[in-house]
Amino acid sequence: MKGNIYDHIFDTIKISLLIFLVLITFLPFINVLAVSFNDPMDTITGGIGLWPRKFSLINYKDIVDSPHILRAGLNSVLRTVIAGLLHTFCTAMVAYTLSRRNFVFRVPIAMIYILTMYIDGGLIPTFFLFKSLGLINSFHVYWVPGITSAWNLLVIRTYIKGLPESLIESAKMEGAGDYYIFQRIVLPLCLPVLATIILFTMVWQWNYWWDTFLFCSSKVELSTLQYELMKKVQSASSAMSGTSMSDAFSMAAGKTGSTVTPKSLRAAMTIIVSIPIVMVYPFLQRYFITGLTIGGVKE
Repeated sequence: MKGNIYDHIFDTIKISLLIFLVLITFLPFINVLAVSFNDPMDTITGGIGLWPRKFSLINYKDIVDSPHILRAGLNSVLRTVIAGLLHTFCTAMVAYTLSRRNFVFRVPIAMIYILTMYIDGGLIPTFFLFKSLGLINSFHVYWVPGITSAWNLLVIRTYIKGLPESLIESAKMEGAGDYYIFQRIVLPLCLPVLATIILFTMVWQWNYWWDTFLFCSSKVELSTLQYELMKKVQSASSAMSGTSMSDAFSMAAGKTGSTVTPKSLRAAMTIIVSIPIVMVYPFLQRYFITGLTIGGVKE
């Protein structure tokens, strides 16, 4: 009887903590959503809670009406999908190669990858290297430099080393080659770690705009969504920088002057860039916990 009471108390505390964590995580996002749908001039006065005080779509309309925004959004989607898939596949292929004991160069190559985590060539040498490779003002600059990474390689290699070696040995006894083993045996068994890597890579690619600024800023058709939104916020900030607080409240009361503010634009941008990740995450989340080696050959 006492055990049941303690179990109920523990469950109550656990559920209460989980609800509290959900609320402190979810409520700020609801507030940002409310600000994004609130009239920007009214947002200046503050006090927006979980519901828009004066509903308006002007923040989203201002973003959608921006020139090149649709093309930039398409570029962001393309770079996210292409770079995410190629990075994960190529990194997994290198990780499988370095996990084989019969590969004599596995240690030197692994050390070279590890050194890249601590040694960086610098911005100017990197720019001239990309220029000599023809990557400046080219879409390839979004995926070629990050085709593999040392950290993800180590993570995948460690996961592959934990797979039953008997699976690979039995496949070799049947005459299977290394690429066949990698494609048909290793990749399906590595789905949990690959799903994690591909999600993190896609999130990074989706949010990154610095390479667009450095290498593709002179070519509008190669611009990305995040870079265009960053320029939009900077433009709004510059327009409001010379406005005093009294003038801002006067605009809010009289509806004159600027119709958007940096805060309202940032809120709308946050919602826009979060939607694709929120839509993709549920399809990959189950692989974070569930392993696929259950039922395989045990050592």
